[in-house]
Amino acid sequence: MIYRILLVCMGNICRSPTAEGVLRQFIKINGLGDKVEVDSAGTHGYHVGEAPDTRTQRAAALRGYNLSQLRARKVARQDLDYFDLILAMDRNNLDNLQRMARPDQLPKIGLFMRYAKKFDDEEVPDPFYGLGHGFDLVLDMVEDASQGLVDFLRKKLS
Repeated sequence: MIYRILLVCMGNICRSPTAEGVLRQFIKINGLGDKVEVDSAGTHGYHVGEAPDTRTQRAAALRGYNLSQLRARKVARQDLDYFDLILAMDRNNLDNLQRMARPDQLPKIGLFMRYAKKFDDEEVPDPFYGLGHGFDLVLDMVEDASQGLVDFLRKKLS
């Protein structure tokens, strides 16, 4: 059985594709690649079909993550059935997902940062309108939460 995870931000060009790329690599390194599927999407369709923001790709590439093949897409209703765990980057997108969901789907929707060990923040800040260092902070936070999520998956799937 494959465990499916969807990572969600607003436009799917900064935070969620970063989380997808990092989590995929962490899953592969930890030998869970055949057990876990990871995807990302946005709650808004502003950038559908576009590659991740160039600043996002540059920051990720400096740490060894290649995001160039990813393309933005909008969350669809069927995603709420298909995925086992749906993690939003912030409360605003969490609220959007919860409004889309049926009551039986709500338990699988949460915040990505709940898996973080080093960061106390519950939201990954959107770096889109900020200065360049925001993309590095996003990577720091995403790497932390991804490691926590891999630890969770190891227990869940063993």
